[in-house]
Amino acid sequence: MAESTKSADYVIVGAGIIGAMLATKLAKAGASVLMLEAGGHVKRGEIVSRFRNSPRRSDWMSPYPSLDTAPHPIYRPEENNHLVQAGPYPYKAEYIRQVGGTSWHWAAHAWRNVPGDFKIKSLYGVGVDWPFDYDDLEPYYQEAEEIMGVCGSTETGSPRSKPFPMDPVAEPFAMQRVRERLAGTYNVVANTVARNSRSFDGRPPCCGNNSCQPICPIDAQYHGGIAVQQALAVGVKLQVRANVFQLEHDAQGRIIAVNYYDPDKNVHRVTGKTFIVASNGIESPRLLLLSKSDRFKNGIANDNDMVGRHLMDHPSTSLTFDADEDVWLGRGPQSPSSINTMRDGAFRAEHSPYRLDFTNISRVDGATNSLLKAGVYGKEFAEKLRHSAAREMNVKSVLEVLPDPERRIDLADEKDAMGLQKPRAHYSIDDYTFRGHKRAQKDFAKIAELMGGTNLRFTKDDDFSNNQHICGTLSMGSDRTISVCDEFGRAWNHENLYFASTGVLPTSSTCNSTLNGIAVALRTGAHMIAENGGPAMLPRSNTLGAKA
Repeated sequence: MAESTKSADYVIVGAGIIGAMLATKLAKAGASVLMLEAGGHVKRGEIVSRFRNSPRRSDWMSPYPSLDTAPHPIYRPEENNHLVQAGPYPYKAEYIRQVGGTSWHWAAHAWRNVPGDFKIKSLYGVGVDWPFDYDDLEPYYQEAEEIMGVCGSTETGSPRSKPFPMDPVAEPFAMQRVRERLAGTYNVVANTVARNSRSFDGRPPCCGNNSCQPICPIDAQYHGGIAVQQALAVGVKLQVRANVFQLEHDAQGRIIAVNYYDPDKNVHRVTGKTFIVASNGIESPRLLLLSKSDRFKNGIANDNDMVGRHLMDHPSTSLTFDADEDVWLGRGPQSPSSINTMRDGAFRAEHSPYRLDFTNISRVDGATNSLLKAGVYGKEFAEKLRHSAAREMNVKSVLEVLPDPERRIDLADEKDAMGLQKPRAHYSIDDYTFRGHKRAQKDFAKIAELMGGTNLRFTKDDDFSNNQHICGTLSMGSDRTISVCDEFGRAWNHENLYFASTGVLPTSSTCNSTLNGIAVALRTGAHMIAENGGPAMLPRSNTLGAKA
């Protein structure tokens, strides 16, 4: 029998970066807030230790083991099959279920959309339009950037009403050479990142550790663990090891409680006034689909069968090549620079837009493993390792995927150790994205030419990697027949149920989904506060004519 132990004005399921930042905003407005997290509370020092002691240094999930009581996908050294694959294309998403969530191992990319991303149906005849535009979200982009400490180039196509909180992090030598040698053909700019270039909010500046993924060892980059600490500091309560498996509702469809398992599988019941599902774009729809009842036979918020549909990410293909000079990737942040000229334009009617992202990840580990696997030893090993470490480069595409209801998350027949049905992914790469990939290959070849590249290794046409930017499965919109929630993340069928997740994003654009998810959640928080008699929402920005 469920034990009712806790209650709050706002009950938030998931203690990741988005839920925690929203929790802080609500608590500062005077509300009581309780976050429920399925995983445990792990400190940065423990994660750093796991990474340094891992035999799989290139496996960014190795410092984040999956718990039987709160499982998440693991693929190496053996797949745990938590995310069941239904095809036709594999979608091997990686995410972390612990306090702070997946942003513990992100690259801290904090990109804004460009204005055209909000109106791709109106402008280009593809996808769907967002229920609001760039100017509506711009103040919340700025609010998020000032909390996290974001820096980067202003030459990205995203207008700004105010400057970044700080100047960009120092440019690594390799990226300086790329920028100089591509000048006149491509404009290479600093990535927009939540990474300190100076002391900020009690955290130190970036000191050049080349392990941003899977963990910044000094907290120079912002992450969900920091967001949770900020939430706790203003009075938010946190219950860990609380694996929520059901949302309860009353006769009117209002959510009245959530039920969770503790590690011993005892059931606990939490009541509240307003409920916010803030897990990622896989675990959130999974919870809604698990929460079936006599009235809601397809699950909560799913009368229109849209929960879990429109699964999107950012598929990537890449080119690896050897430059004609020593550049020595591995000094400074891992992902510092990119090309943004193909993020928007009339071509979007025909093929996917994309960013081109340069890696600065040290080549030593990968080259060592490849040489040993090939049986290379001795003097030849030393020479080839030195060559790869000094000259090997990589550039990848970050491609948009359009919303498609057939790409989705649903429930598998298989169950996890807690007896809950596992999430199942249905995924594909369509012609629109594939045509964008083929266009990006022309840029790859030109970049290699400008860098004096030899030994060109293109990924295969059927070898797309995803970027763990899970979105679309809780899509917001203005048409309730094809969306899950309204423009403020409120479920169409449940007046006190909201979503704060990258899952609400109706399109994927070409940028990492985290900042978009945070900004949308902060806008939702302002709406909630205003509805409850708090200060009005931030004013609409007017930046579309501003200099990018």
